[in-house]
Amino acid sequence: MTKTFGNIIKFILFLGLGVFLVWLITHKLTPAQWHRITQAFQEANYWLLIPVCILGFFSFFFRALRWRLLIRPLGYDTGVFTIFSAVMIGYMANLAVPRMGEVTRCGMLAQYERIPVDKVIGTVLVERVIDVVCLTAVMALTVLSQIEVVGGFFYRNILMKLLPDADPGSKRSYLMVGAIVLIAGTLVWLILRRFRYTRWYKKLGQLARGVKTGFLSVGRLRQKKLFILHTVLIWICYFLMVYVGFRCFQQTSHLGVGAGLSVLTFGSIGMILTQGGIGAYQLIVKKTLQLYGILEAYGFAFGWLSWIAQTLLILVLGFTCILAMAFLKRRKAESVALEKKTPE
Repeated sequence: MTKTFGNIIKFILFLGLGVFLVWLITHKLTPAQWHRITQAFQEANYWLLIPVCILGFFSFFFRALRWRLLIRPLGYDTGVFTIFSAVMIGYMANLAVPRMGEVTRCGMLAQYERIPVDKVIGTVLVERVIDVVCLTAVMALTVLSQIEVVGGFFYRNILMKLLPDADPGSKRSYLMVGAIVLIAGTLVWLILRRFRYTRWYKKLGQLARGVKTGFLSVGRLRQKKLFILHTVLIWICYFLMVYVGFRCFQQTSHLGVGAGLSVLTFGSIGMILTQGGIGAYQLIVKKTLQLYGILEAYGFAFGWLSWIAQTLLILVLGFTCILAMAFLKRRKAESVALEKKTPE
């Protein structure tokens, strides 16, 4: 009951934040901007959403294959459709309750493939760590390859607010940033030391051990190159979804690789911040596209179309997998019952 109540609270908070951000985006739009938005949607090439959705499907498929590789060293070999269904249903669960997807897909494998949940959780945590590492690498590539556009934005809006007297590139700036990181790290360490005997600290320790188990499974992978290939293909699909999506609108069709990397990087952060990314994704995408000279209204339209396409794809694939898995489970039960009735 307490867990259910906690999930309800998380749902309300994340959804509430998303709704607030939607209001924040829309309440200052002028009639002229609304006209541009309407015009952009009317003139959009919706046929190009087909390749976008196909790329989205393959990103999920490669993710399922990569997760399958992580599970094999634990001594279990899962069916491709089962693990793909677990991934999609997990994504759909995340739309309802943040982070519920990880628990859901682990539970599905436990039910259909007889794999202990505690063993699978370690692999999911490793997946999340790898995704963070990949996102960090893509972010670094985005900033370094567009230092004048993206780097300048970070300097004006983040570094200058933290360090008003900072001189870009000076030793003093680097020392001050390093000091802030060191102080923050020390505070975190002291807090962890202070509460090391509490219940939540022990749970954190269990989580760390699960991550360790998952990482050990990576070390035991027989197909490391294939694992890396799947990871690269996942992020290529993510990038191409944005790049092809630009062509849906005439106003964004000229944008290139740099803009695609920026939207992928910062839009990914927006998908994490709120319930299914609603509000945060659109706001961040709109602000990002403004760096490339795209008017606010057209950035707004692209953000919403991209988010709707991704969300509908998850819902369609998720519900399809639920129905298919229920059908397969019923057929399997009928087959087992028939075998028991058949005389030897």
